[in-house]
Amino acid sequence: MTAHRHRHALAFIFVTVLVDVVGFGIVIPVLPKLIMVLGHVGIGDAARLGGYLMFAYSAMQFVCGPVLGGLSDRFGRRPILLASLAAFGLDYALMGFAPTLAWLFAGRIIAGIAGASFNSAYAYIADITPPERRTQDFGLLGFAFGVGFIIGPAIGGLLAVYGTRAPFFAAAGLALANVVYGFFAVPESLAAADRRPFDWRRANVWGSLTRLRALKPAVLTLACATFLWSFAQMSLQSTWNYFTLARFGWTVAQVGWSLAAVGVSAIFAQAVLTRTLVPRFGERRLVVWGVASAVASYVVYAAASEGWMMYAGIAIGTLGGLVYPALQSLMSAEVGRDAQGELQGAVSSLVSLAAILGPPVMTQAFATFSAPAAPVHLPGAAFVLAAVLATGTLVLFRRVKPAARSVPSAPE
Repeated sequence: MTAHRHRHALAFIFVTVLVDVVGFGIVIPVLPKLIMVLGHVGIGDAARLGGYLMFAYSAMQFVCGPVLGGLSDRFGRRPILLASLAAFGLDYALMGFAPTLAWLFAGRIIAGIAGASFNSAYAYIADITPPERRTQDFGLLGFAFGVGFIIGPAIGGLLAVYGTRAPFFAAAGLALANVVYGFFAVPESLAAADRRPFDWRRANVWGSLTRLRALKPAVLTLACATFLWSFAQMSLQSTWNYFTLARFGWTVAQVGWSLAAVGVSAIFAQAVLTRTLVPRFGERRLVVWGVASAVASYVVYAAASEGWMMYAGIAIGTLGGLVYPALQSLMSAEVGRDAQGELQGAVSSLVSLAAILGPPVMTQAFATFSAPAAPVHLPGAAFVLAAVLATGTLVLFRRVKPAARSVPSAPE
């Protein structure tokens, strides 16, 4: 692929992920109200039902991720990517028209089966990018996520003045417009010679995960490290709101500003640090430094007695934004072009499993140790658990022997 086509393809992938995350963020401000209206419930029950919606999506992605990965290795990235985007648009349209809660669940199940666009996006980048540049280009996806996480909720709040359902239709329009753009603009990244037949024995959760070890033992170890890393991050997604409200009495606006700060940190890590630090120090050092950075931030969160300390923790944990793309790069370098989709499907299942198990574990830790009758009063217990899990990530990672390209000339 020429340099011009490479830049064009990367731009499409960036816009694709950005649009998906903006679409997701648009509905955040109004989803609780829609659940309350359709379910005729209060805010507490709405939160519970919202959790079930997240579970439905993650469970479907856990099961179907390997199937889509195998299909992309057989038919190419482009058709699977476009189909995923179309399903994402259908999901939001269903939720916008939903007359009952069942429609909301149907939409989330469809989106979970399709796996949105992230798996195919990672495989696409692995196809068009040389190994030594994959961490930087994988970082584009994290950058898009950070930007979308900031822009999406703001747009959703503005659109909410036109009704509870307006943000859903806007998100559907964005996703479907991206399908049209991709259909005419994006080239296929996987050559016919690099494709492999579809095999149901490999395109299922168990078969996909066992294939990780069959590919190379290092891949399985790195994938397990990725699982622990994703599990640890569930502490932020699951308990941040509850912790800051209980610990500091923050308003909804203050919580929103803190989450925006998390997005800014992610943008800085993915847009700046990956492109400046990876070529100089290599992925292996940055995984070690990133995990150490995250562990320190989790400790700060758990021990925070003032609200400003949460912002200090965000700043301290900035290097943690480098860990996931670096792990992705190291894993993709261990497999051939005809197995990139299978790899991403297996990793997607592990990340989805973390998304299934993480929220109940983390919220239970928060509830147990913040209750008046708790044996030890520690509202930040979920962050302590996250620090332990992140440390486990590092332990597993250090067991993997370094590849030659990952070790720069400077001493570690």
